[in-house]
Amino acid sequence: MNFLTKDQINKIANILKQLLADETILYLKTRNAHWNVEGPDFQTAHVYFETQYNELQLIIDEVAEKIRTKDVYAPATMSEYLQLTHLQENKIEEYNSLSFMKELLNDYEIIIAFLNESIKEIEDLNDVSTSDYLVGLLEQHQKTAWMLRSHLK
Repeated sequence: MNFLTKDQINKIANILKQLLADETILYLKTRNAHWNVEGPDFQTAHVYFETQYNELQLIIDEVAEKIRTKDVYAPATMSEYLQLTHLQENKIEEYNSLSFMKELLNDYEIIIAFLNESIKEIEDLNDVSTSDYLVGLLEQHQKTAWMLRSHLK
């Protein structure tokens, strides 16, 4: 039995759609870093970015499935993602690990801010399971942001 109204479900699904777009763009930007990183730390950075995009791939699937549990279709085209995302597609000037990490850290911080806002909004809509899921995702992204920030010091 569903205790959420159609309006509540649509609001939650719209938040999740934006999150899916953000995670997908972040995934592609992380793939770009993995493919194109250069420099003396190439091997370490290449493997690190691979670990990150593998984690993001799982997150993308989970978010899309979370949308589907609301009986709403998940967006699945780049044009939709580009309309929904909070992230920017910036041209990287230097293909070294620090440049990529700065760019990705900025993106993680944007998603962290969005998650913080969204958790409060979804809690107000009384969707405990989605709120709980987003709290776990927030913690995961905060840890990745910390690692990126630590590397940049």
